[in-house]
Amino acid sequence: MTMPYYASAEQVMRDRSEYARKNIARGRSVAVLTYTDGVLFIAENPSSTLHKVGEIYDRIGFAAIGRYSEFENLRVAGVRLADLRGYSYNRRDVTGRIVANAYAQTLGSIFTESMKPYEVELCVAEVGATPETDQLYRLTFDGSLVDEPGFVVMGGQSEAVAGQLREHFHAGFSLVEALEVGVAALSSVSPAATGAQLPAEQLEVAVLDRRAPKRAFRRITGAALRSLLGGSPAPEAAAPVTAADVVSTHAPSAPAPGTPAGMGDPAAVDTAGGNEGSTARPPAEDGVGGGTEGSGIERPQDESGGDQQ
Repeated sequence: MTMPYYASAEQVMRDRSEYARKNIARGRSVAVLTYTDGVLFIAENPSSTLHKVGEIYDRIGFAAIGRYSEFENLRVAGVRLADLRGYSYNRRDVTGRIVANAYAQTLGSIFTESMKPYEVELCVAEVGATPETDQLYRLTFDGSLVDEPGFVVMGGQSEAVAGQLREHFHAGFSLVEALEVGVAALSSVSPAATGAQLPAEQLEVAVLDRRAPKRAFRRITGAALRSLLGGSPAPEAAAPVTAADVVSTHAPSAPAPGTPAGMGDPAAVDTAGGNEGSTARPPAEDGVGGGTEGSGIERPQDESGGDQQ
């Protein structure tokens, strides 16, 4: 008589952890740093369409590493959760902590109940009114949630990159200084770095700008990014692009499928530069509803395939 297969719970969890860590480490690193005017996202990502960095809500951003199909499902679920909560109660009821808690519950359930855990690490960032109120939440594949001060590094050789940032990063950096330190840290472990640093074509860069009156998320691409990295200046600018005007001068990136209309265009009504009074939907009044923090993210459907990003 054959004996039934048995493995202890500790062994099963250990095997799942090793499987997830091994596959996440194959990806290219992502760094999220705070600076004087907001939060900076830097990802080593040669793709112009498969983004590792995105927007969740007005002042909340998202960064991820691992299997693209899995973290894209989570990003979309987070957008739906934030939009529904903001519509049902008030836009100020949507915070990074609520989104991060919902992600932690979802990842924890998948890790314990599914045969294969999600091969992802996430960062949920929220920009506050002052640098002291900025929040960075790091989530691992098993649902662990940590509030990180200053910066977060995920994927690839994260320990080496974090060591570089601990040595050179300081609170109060400008956008140019934070970008220089972050790119240098990523370049120190990247085989794609040419010369001293990664070229602009290998980078995905975005910011949450606290100076924006409504939607804070902006991508930095093209000539504006090359100028900040110390390359060729923007061709149509009389003077080099500075950190203060990069949000208003860079060309908006082409929106990915499902992106709200006007995203990245400061002149559009639905973005920070728009006219609040011309929107079709009136803003929610304060005090309407209270809500609870128990609302979670609907568990996304798992997708097969997808490369490590």
